[in-house]
Amino acid sequence: MDTVTIPTAGSEATGDLTVPAGAAGMVLFAHGSGSSRHSPRNRAVAAHLGAAGFGTLLLDLLTADEDLIDARTAELRFDIGLLTARLIGAIDWLAAGPGRDLPLGLFGASTGAAGALAAAVDRPGLVRAVVSRGGRPDLAGAALDRVAAPILLIVGGRDTTVLELNRRAAGRLPAPHEISVVSGASHLFEEPGALDRVAALAAAWFERHL
Repeated sequence: MDTVTIPTAGSEATGDLTVPAGAAGMVLFAHGSGSSRHSPRNRAVAAHLGAAGFGTLLLDLLTADEDLIDARTAELRFDIGLLTARLIGAIDWLAAGPGRDLPLGLFGASTGAAGALAAAVDRPGLVRAVVSRGGRPDLAGAALDRVAAPILLIVGGRDTTVLELNRRAAGRLPAPHEISVVSGASHLFEEPGALDRVAALAAAWFERHL
């Protein structure tokens, strides 16, 4: 794993990049709701994807100063325009460098899922698939009606409010899509076996579409 610095949206984003030999594709992680590249849940999913032969880039979408602001106000995590711009910068960086010639997928969690969908719309020739974990695709706004990449929406069965928001958002998606409900799981998938199920679903989706 290499720590990388990526120029993006008038700033620099820090990420952890892993590219196994003979990688089948790259997966860029979009964190949300106050999380970071150190999220144990996304790191667990990234490890599973790495074992399946995918390269991964876990990225801090907010700078250290922005994190401090967001910890007080919780406003930047809902700035989908900012998250999207940072993701687009990372997509372009991958396409020009370590992810060159590798099909790219996006894995978005919480509000990061909205940014992932908007970025997929902005870079349709580069993003081949999207997976959302406990995501808020509804926050992608008008981008929902324009997504072309196949989308998997993974939601916990006990996360009833988010599940309903995902179902409503899915009704607007023109792209091939599926909703996978992890039975008994809450929003953070902390229950035994829940995160393993998320990782397996994500790997299968990327294997199918990348």
